[in-house]
Amino acid sequence: MTSAPASVPTASGVDDAVREQLDTAISELEEGTRTWSALSLGQRATLLRTVRTAVAASAEEWAHTAAASKGLSGSHPLRGEEWLAGPYNVLGALDAYAETLSRLADGRNPLEGIRIDRAPGGRTRVHAFPLTGADKILLSGFTGEVWLTPGTTPRSARAGAGLAQRTPQDSGGVGLVLGAGNVTAIPVLDALYELLANNRTVLLKVNPTQDSLVPVFEHALAPLIELALLRIVRGDGAVGAYLTANKRLSHVHITGSAATFDAITWGPSTGSGSAASKRRRREGRPLLKKPITAELGGVSPIIVVPGEWTDADITFQAEHIATMRLQNCGHNCIAGQVVIMSSDWELRDAFLAALRSAYARAPERPMWYPGSDAHMKQAALDYPDALVLGDRMLVDIGPNDDATALQNTEYFAPVLGVVELAGAGQDFLDAAVAHANDQLEGTLGANVLIDPATQQSLDSGFERAITALRYGTVAINAWTAVGFTSPTLTWGAYPGSTLEKIGSGLGVVHNALLLDNVERSVVRGPFRPFPRSVGSLLPGPLRSPGGGRFTILPKPPWFVTARTGAVVSEGLTRFRASGGMFGLVKTLLQALRA
Repeated sequence: MTSAPASVPTASGVDDAVREQLDTAISELEEGTRTWSALSLGQRATLLRTVRTAVAASAEEWAHTAAASKGLSGSHPLRGEEWLAGPYNVLGALDAYAETLSRLADGRNPLEGIRIDRAPGGRTRVHAFPLTGADKILLSGFTGEVWLTPGTTPRSARAGAGLAQRTPQDSGGVGLVLGAGNVTAIPVLDALYELLANNRTVLLKVNPTQDSLVPVFEHALAPLIELALLRIVRGDGAVGAYLTANKRLSHVHITGSAATFDAITWGPSTGSGSAASKRRRREGRPLLKKPITAELGGVSPIIVVPGEWTDADITFQAEHIATMRLQNCGHNCIAGQVVIMSSDWELRDAFLAALRSAYARAPERPMWYPGSDAHMKQAALDYPDALVLGDRMLVDIGPNDDATALQNTEYFAPVLGVVELAGAGQDFLDAAVAHANDQLEGTLGANVLIDPATQQSLDSGFERAITALRYGTVAINAWTAVGFTSPTLTWGAYPGSTLEKIGSGLGVVHNALLLDNVERSVVRGPFRPFPRSVGSLLPGPLRSPGGGRFTILPKPPWFVTARTGAVVSEGLTRFRASGGMFGLVKTLLQALRA
């Protein structure tokens, strides 16, 4: 939103001039609903490809602006995060959505040619990733499945695929997206999902932390703005409150905190309005009079299943865990926070030493997200004996320590904790799953690290344990961020939250196949990187124990310890944007130096 002349605040807390701008944007979007309803599926697919061209042209400006806003200089080794967490994600989503629309336009089902089978508990499972040659290269060795709710059959899965695009003429009105402030792709991806899954034109209010990105978004999404399918506005909490209460908006989607969600839904929890808020909640009468969906984060577990790991395995997976916590300085709803490991593992001491080393060696960076300093101070008060390593904290929960704060507070800062349970094999895994389900706050994402031989020895017990994890994304030998990045997978809390007890949120996003009745996504990755992954292909006694997955990726570029992560992340994004095998080969050669 452009600056408005000073005026007297209204009862809503929004100046008259600002309110007029907001109301004008809503009126334009109401006109846009008619335009969107008149577009054929083929025209919509063509429009998305036009948006893709604009995003590709804006990718460099996007990545550089985002990095600067987070205090990452042009030479900082972690600046590549902003290529992957911004334009790379959006380009992949646009490709996938356009493919779904093209299939529907041709009279085909979005799931045509995609393998569908059964998961434990009678669930239907859609093998949703990878579906393209580019994805097979860029995320070599990774696969992903969408599990549908029990009772959903393959037939009904196919019948429901496409969501609102099955009836493109039926408008969902104008939706409000309250954008996330931590990852630059999220507001754009959420807006796309509103438009495509629900046939709603979108008023996107960016978080103030992303104000500098608004010109970039306006360039990248210009084709949607020109047709009045999207409007982007800035503003503080008063603007957000005015919009959520606006009767002309049919739906709200928020990516943020549970506290913000509760304030929108029930009213303020402090001050003069707190008594009314408590009464409304008690009586089940929400202040918000329209539907709302939300992604709100949580405390994510990293379950380390004991096994016979080599020194190289220990080093690699320790760096993997450090990345789960330290990427974006820990300002991620998907940041791993609690490592659950076995106190009986014979490699326990070696692994903890490697974890401390990897956690300490990662490049330092600014804690840029508002409130992160206070979160760090709170963690220090909660655990005064924690190991402080520069700008980060490692909490080792001993037998007599209280893990409650660690397991129930999403610190949203570089705080990592280790909790130990007794046991090995299936007994440990079952205990760790129960601990994650029952002791940790939230249900957004869980990570499981297990060597191929141990997984093979557990056989069907491993899949039963994965099924028991009540999380919206479960990543096996991967970080849940891989699921976030894969557009044909889904992202959101595990089903079961309510307005009264919101947990990690309601509903899903991304979901470029537009699947209905989603329960979770499951990501599976390689335990060992290239070249050690070659052992999974060798015959007989040369083959790695348990086999495992082959990948052409050495240390992934999103690892905070990857020496060439910045240049490789940029190269992969440019390949996603424009193709070109020569550039990809150069990028992969750089990856070998990571």
